[in-house]
Amino acid sequence: MYIKLLLLAAYIGTLHLPAYADEQSLINKIPSDEAIINLDTIVVRSPLTTQRTDTNLPFTQLSGDELILKMGNTIGDTLKQELGISSQSFGPGVGTPVIRGQSGPRVKVLENGIGSGDVSQLSPDHASSIDPSMAESIEVLRGPATLLYGSGIIGGVVNVIDNRIPTHLYTEPVNVVFDQRLDSATNESNTAMKTEGSKGHLAYHLDGLVRERGDMSIAGSAIDVPKAQALDHTLIVVNNGHGTLANTFSEAFIGAAGASYINDKGFVGLGFNQSHNNYGIAPDGGTFSSNGIAYENPNVRIDQRQNKYDFKSELNQPFSFAEKLAMRIGYTDYYHTELNGGVLGIPFSPGTAFSNKTYEGRFELTHKDIGPFKGSVGFQATSSQFAAFNFPSGGVPSADLALPVSATTLTVPATQTNSFGVFGLESVNVGSMLYQTGLRVEDSALSPTLSSSYVAPFGSSVNSNYNYTPISASVSALWTLDKINSFNLGLTRSQRAPQVQELFSNGFHDATRSYELGDPSLHMETSYNLDLGYKFKTHGVRGELDLFNNWANDYIYQQRTGNFVPPGFVATANSQTFSNAQCSVAACTPVTASMQADAIFRGYETKLIFPVMENRHGIIDLTLFSDYTRGQFVNGAGNVPRLPPLRFGFQWDYSRQKWSGNLRFTRAQAQNDAGATDTATAGYYLLTMGGEYQIKRYHDTNIMIYLKGNNLLNENIRNSVSYLRNFSPEPGRGAQLGFKITY
Repeated sequence: MYIKLLLLAAYIGTLHLPAYADEQSLINKIPSDEAIINLDTIVVRSPLTTQRTDTNLPFTQLSGDELILKMGNTIGDTLKQELGISSQSFGPGVGTPVIRGQSGPRVKVLENGIGSGDVSQLSPDHASSIDPSMAESIEVLRGPATLLYGSGIIGGVVNVIDNRIPTHLYTEPVNVVFDQRLDSATNESNTAMKTEGSKGHLAYHLDGLVRERGDMSIAGSAIDVPKAQALDHTLIVVNNGHGTLANTFSEAFIGAAGASYINDKGFVGLGFNQSHNNYGIAPDGGTFSSNGIAYENPNVRIDQRQNKYDFKSELNQPFSFAEKLAMRIGYTDYYHTELNGGVLGIPFSPGTAFSNKTYEGRFELTHKDIGPFKGSVGFQATSSQFAAFNFPSGGVPSADLALPVSATTLTVPATQTNSFGVFGLESVNVGSMLYQTGLRVEDSALSPTLSSSYVAPFGSSVNSNYNYTPISASVSALWTLDKINSFNLGLTRSQRAPQVQELFSNGFHDATRSYELGDPSLHMETSYNLDLGYKFKTHGVRGELDLFNNWANDYIYQQRTGNFVPPGFVATANSQTFSNAQCSVAACTPVTASMQADAIFRGYETKLIFPVMENRHGIIDLTLFSDYTRGQFVNGAGNVPRLPPLRFGFQWDYSRQKWSGNLRFTRAQAQNDAGATDTATAGYYLLTMGGEYQIKRYHDTNIMIYLKGNNLLNENIRNSVSYLRNFSPEPGRGAQLGFKITY
């Protein structure tokens, strides 16, 4: 513990930003309730919060004690109990959110309103660089207003707010939060600390995190052998762990610093954060032979590093016609290497690598009311340089390294992507109706740099330029019938351009254990989305029901083709065929390809909250909940792969003075509507509970102790939205103990 604290303090210290300020204080301009230093309940005036107020369309916000009790290691893990949201796990090191069955580029994860600049949207094995441990609140927006933040975001927008660039002043020059969590399911220790404060017009923020995790405990066998072999007939499992998932240990280091100048006209600030994350992928338990010697299939570990620089500013009434002007500019330098090896006779060495350098800027102007109309307009620009590499020596036995190997190849060519978009959102009240309409137009251009180290997929030709113009529009209406009932209706037409890896991939991807093929001929994806909702509140009883139907034309997805490539396969312009006959006696790699077809998604989210007791013994509420998503390709072409199952259950919530807690039971039905080359997953029961206690305030220090129990029935759960469902079950029974000190 002491070593961790020293490491954490040293890491934050290297990022320290000295602050110099004049003696004039603006504290008297902050309302007294906001001047109280409670870093988990700060009111954050973010764009998403504004849209929630204006539209009343599906919106989720976690903050304060609720966020602490739901906090997970990843954003997906933190949000997975929310209606319509699942976590696309890839072992304990990765968990990206799946919203209404959508993931990847259809769910945009933001940090303080701007993109992360990582590559988590490109593949399910890539962890997000945004860690929820530092979040003060997490917001999820679904429906028409998502077009403000990008094109084709039919799943939703997730915004993680961490105040790394301060937006307000404090009553004290130094405010410290220390959080320590221990988790028995992964032998995890998570230590986080942040310091914030202000003097005069200057405010600062420093934070750091150190996380160490062991191999994850599971409730049964790691590999579902029959289902794994049903998809890969070349796989012979000889090492199937039980009770523990091998190679899932990890460590992470994060540090950030920010400073702002703040006065009554707004603020301007700079921030920097750095992260290093090393995590493992669950093994497949197979073997292969080389020169007559048998070896275990190599393990894969991902070593991820990122540096991010941010500028943020908000100006109040900068022009006569403007209420507010918000600006965000960021630069991200991201790369990760997938290390292959770590078994007897095969040392770890680079197998695949990804690099992404991104500039992003966003300007949004909220205009003063024009008659009955309220709204905002904006401009967003993104420029990125992306490339993916394959190193042929990765996973090669030491005895074979002396043999000639082929040169390093590009699985995705170095590609410059430039995107420029304009957007606007306007609303008007007419009696009991609130109407809102939005429009977004983008110009997106991809320019791959072609070279002899890259071969186009399927031997097709790749052009030097690809241009797309996605156009998205929305209209919504909120009808407040009375103080009890309200209805909302939203219609959206949304387009998105194909991503770089969907177009150009051609090569091995070690972490997904696949040979990935793009398709340069992909078209833009166009979806038409309908949202219908109803909410009521009467005599303490609250309820809501949201229905959705999405018609997606030219829906882009990745799926196994049924073909395999042998070890060491190198694509050439004249060798693009995949002969399964070569894989009859040797371990081979399945081929996955980017495909396109029309699809329909429909589903619902609903919950009903009853007050059960409210007296001197405390408050008890009962919540009943359920959600469901169904996705099918049209014309009888089968099911969309990797969708969540039907879920339903209940939750008891209790609070009394400084105590609070909950018990949640979820039933997930079997997911038998798997994709054409996917396997079904069994249903399961999930029982969790959590509680927290606020220790009596001591001078200026608050102490909270919290405890969570996860998967208390110790079910061996296979996650239907996970690519690794047959190799990596969800964590077994575990307990998490933590304490949080605020000074």
